[in-house]
Amino acid sequence: ATASADRAARQLVSRAMAADGYARHMGLELMAGGAGAAAVRLRVGPQHLNFNGGCHGGAIFSLADMALGLACNSHGTIAALVDGNISISNGASEGDWLVAQATEVSRSRKLAVYRVEVKRAADGVHIACLSGTVYLTGRPVCAAADAAPPA
Repeated sequence: ATASADRAARQLVSRAMAADGYARHMGLELMAGGAGAAAVRLRVGPQHLNFNGGCHGGAIFSLADMALGLACNSHGTIAALVDGNISISNGASEGDWLVAQATEVSRSRKLAVYRVEVKRAADGVHIACLSGTVYLTGRPVCAAADAAPPA
């Protein structure tokens, strides 16, 4: 990708993250973004815990899904998840920082495949892996991502 295309992708990812109400609700933070890639982090808080006191699987999926969503929409075409499978191999505890790194595996005219690795930031322990297939709508990413971030 050209430098200007990668810069445009980073700006789009940043605007999309800022416009995402669910990401704010979950406490997700953008670390990096570019063409076909994104890194998002989450500090596990009491609101992310399940009834056994560990990080809820839904919170881990939400973190991974946000990174995937930013990566697959970074090219400027609306992409929607049609199949996502997560494997959680280790738990996380309150106070842990989790980092989800999404990378593009393949991309065609209508479908793209992404892999998201979730690791605990403190020691790099593997927490989960999300594999996702997205449908490329052909429509431009614009509505929410072009709006000014909330004050």
